[in-house]
Amino acid sequence: MKHVLLTTIPRIVLGLIFLIGAIDGFAYIFTGDHLIHPPTSDSGAAFQAALQAVGFFWPLMKIVQLIGALCLLTNRAPALGLALLSPIMVVIVLFHLVLNPSGIPVAIILVVTGGLLAYQYRGHFARLVSTVQ
Repeated sequence: MKHVLLTTIPRIVLGLIFLIGAIDGFAYIFTGDHLIHPPTSDSGAAFQAALQAVGFFWPLMKIVQLIGALCLLTNRAPALGLALLSPIMVVIVLFHLVLNPSGIPVAIILVVTGGLLAYQYRGHFARLVSTVQ
């Protein structure tokens, strides 16, 4: 039961959040409109518009989100999925803390689920943070 609470549930929740985000992002790429319209501040909307205006960055980010989400949801290489999604999670958390405070509950969910998974998969990341001898 402990494994389910500390690994499976956070893995599925995080995977679903990023899968929905990727689907919404691809909908924007192909139709020019989002499927999900959360409340966003003016500065938050400007930041998102800037990311989309770059051209290559928005599709790249959505592809990485999709791959990371599928790794988590299928439980195939979930540590890789978490590693792919971690930089995006940092940007999302900072985005909500600085530019769009109405999204802080989403940021908290990302921090909690990502933190639980990082702790559970810490053995997979040990070599990345160990010192070279």
